[in-house]
Amino acid sequence: MKRMGTLRLLSDLCNFSGAARLRELLAADPTVRVRCSPDGRHLLLLRPPGAPAPQLLVAVRGPGAELERAWPTGQPSPIDAFFLQWPSRPALVLVWESGLAEVWGAGVGPGWRLLQSTELCPSGGARVVAVAAPRGRLVWCEECKASVEGGVGPPAVAFSHSVCVRTLEPSGEAGTNLGLTQVLLNHCPPFRLLASGKDLFLVPTATTWPGVGHILLIWRPGKGTLVVAAPCLGLSHSKSLNPGRGDTWDFRTLIRGLPGLMSPRQSLTVHTWAPAPQGLLWLDFSGTVSLVQPHGGTRAVGTLQETPTGLAGSAALGTFHGTVACALGSTLELLDMGSGQLLERKVLSTDRVHLLEPPAPGMEDEEELETRGGLRLLSALGLFRVSWEAPQRLELPSAEDLVFEEACEYYQRRSLRGAQLTPEELRHSSTFRAPQALASILQGHVSPTTLLTTLRAELRDYRGLEQLKAQLVAGDEEEAGWTELAEHEVARLLKTELMGDQLAQLNTIFQALPTAAWGAILRALQLQPDKNGRLRSQAPPDVWKKVLGGTAAGKEQPSGILPLFELLCQCLCRLEPQWLPPFVELAQQQGGPGWGAGGPGLPLYRRALAVLGEEGTRPEALELDLLLGSGRPKAVLQAVGQLVQKEQWERALEAGLALSPSSPLLRSEIFKLLLAEFARHRRLDAHLPLLCRLCPPDLAPAELLLLLRTHLSDESEPPTPFPEPGAEPPLTVGLLKALLEQTGTQGRPSGPVLSLYEDILWDPGTPPPTPPRGPMSALQASDHLGLEVWAPSGQGLCVTDTS
Repeated sequence: MKRMGTLRLLSDLCNFSGAARLRELLAADPTVRVRCSPDGRHLLLLRPPGAPAPQLLVAVRGPGAELERAWPTGQPSPIDAFFLQWPSRPALVLVWESGLAEVWGAGVGPGWRLLQSTELCPSGGARVVAVAAPRGRLVWCEECKASVEGGVGPPAVAFSHSVCVRTLEPSGEAGTNLGLTQVLLNHCPPFRLLASGKDLFLVPTATTWPGVGHILLIWRPGKGTLVVAAPCLGLSHSKSLNPGRGDTWDFRTLIRGLPGLMSPRQSLTVHTWAPAPQGLLWLDFSGTVSLVQPHGGTRAVGTLQETPTGLAGSAALGTFHGTVACALGSTLELLDMGSGQLLERKVLSTDRVHLLEPPAPGMEDEEELETRGGLRLLSALGLFRVSWEAPQRLELPSAEDLVFEEACEYYQRRSLRGAQLTPEELRHSSTFRAPQALASILQGHVSPTTLLTTLRAELRDYRGLEQLKAQLVAGDEEEAGWTELAEHEVARLLKTELMGDQLAQLNTIFQALPTAAWGAILRALQLQPDKNGRLRSQAPPDVWKKVLGGTAAGKEQPSGILPLFELLCQCLCRLEPQWLPPFVELAQQQGGPGWGAGGPGLPLYRRALAVLGEEGTRPEALELDLLLGSGRPKAVLQAVGQLVQKEQWERALEAGLALSPSSPLLRSEIFKLLLAEFARHRRLDAHLPLLCRLCPPDLAPAELLLLLRTHLSDESEPPTPFPEPGAEPPLTVGLLKALLEQTGTQGRPSGPVLSLYEDILWDPGTPPPTPPRGPMSALQASDHLGLEVWAPSGQGLCVTDTS
């Protein structure tokens, strides 16, 4: 029967302390180093030196405080950190490049506290390049002082490192016991240290001398041996190494005494090393996964379908149930450790995945015991478990399905409606929350502690509601009690889908107790007025989506039942009419696609106008404010037209000026409408500065005069200098001068004159010379009689051509 690999969500990280910071570091920094505590409850994230703060975060699942540390710029941060396998309490060790080591513990008091601080290199001058924490020990590789100061040549620098060890064990409730420093290797190249249980692997790095870059060492403290292996040669040798008896090795002497190891070979080309319970896994750049066993033997496990793309690509290796899992980029491949066959390949939704080492035997908590046998994957999306599941011949219903089936029968017995309730409806309906919460617990998504924290406010509200009902039955403070009960009911209904019975019930509450109902809406939408007389809201989009939602397509509401938005507009008209236009403007800003604002269907201002009544019966002030605040061109032009009819010139001009520069066409239409009035009568003369500000910047003087000409009244008689008594004064050049100057503010163009009237806007600076005075000859008199005077009939505007 074929096995199926399953990827199950264990936690969305909400049950970890510092969950937001944990997700942020996992998503933002691909170089972050992740460790897991032996009991599986703590996660350690360490960013490399020089990374932005915080550089260290320790999050705990369930009760407990996180540890967050940051080191300012210029101050060194730890190069590595490890959890210690102490069964008594959680503990970790931080190691700096300078040799400083700090041991921190939790469970002795509130939060984490520093237990001990020590110097691994007390002589000073040495530099720690790698560190590991196998069970009960602290091992580090340090570069000697002479090499750091540059006092030796290149060949000597290649073998200027030492590998040292100290025992590290708990002592009492809040103490640690650090043993003496013992040297394992002298005059060795720089090694990277990787711990697998009690064994320690010393693997070459990119800076290792090429002649020994194909050699790795395995120290096995339990057997007191040091294994020297060359995987590419298929050779391994074992030597005795027991620091307790004073054993130590000079690396150069050790290598010279082992035949065949110094054969010319290329250095190991390794992309990723990963310790495993079976030994040490490594992935090369061809996609081959190999296993180095503790006795020094090496074998190829299998080859991945994908290959690493350079050193920058992320990769993680782990094992479970005889299977090797490799997360390479955004793919997860599962290989059989025995045959090397590719068993399954999954595509992940992220390329930043960390495989966590399994908990230490005997230290798992109850939650970890349930997930034993799988491999845990950590990303910013959550904590997952990959494992094998064999299909069963008889599929039993899950605990989650049983919850919804039992709840369905329970609610059906209590329900008065005739429609049959289904488990699927319980899964997706927001009305029945108890089965959903219980199902989340059974799925492992929500811990009981987190659930209690989440439901504490609702339980408190439920208790208060029961006390309020008891007061109403007893007849105590009925008016205040009914008001509070209405507020509770409105808040409850806002959490439902607001369809059918729920919407009808909400309409009834608004009709009976509008003030209390509006108070609940005020709190739900978090409405507050600002200093400019506008409303602002901090409510989440889900609440506004319910407020702005209209009637569903193909479903008409029963007579007298209003959608929530219309219901709120009607309530505001009764209680606070002056706040209706600001509320509609705020609603228009909150709308999303398909919410009723900015989507198909009636715009919100027209839905609000429909609540005010039929056209002609609406309050004029409210209608004008709604039209002007809608931002719709037709509505704004309609409002400006009404203001012109009422001769409210200043408000009409301010409506045009209030439009943003991104609406030039609408501003231009309002300007033309008011310019027509300016040409017909003189009642706009007092507001000429505002009209000049509204003038479009791209309007030329000739276009302005042509617009005026179309709106000037025709006159059968020639214009006179002064109007008749009681008649409307005509439009004069003096009134036009400000508008003409406004149209010429962009600067006079160079080159030929583009308009016949542009020269009247510019002063040449020096007047033309005065012609000589004297008697006029007959020829001059005849020329003078030939001058033409151009006066368009009926324009009320005279311009004489003297050319």
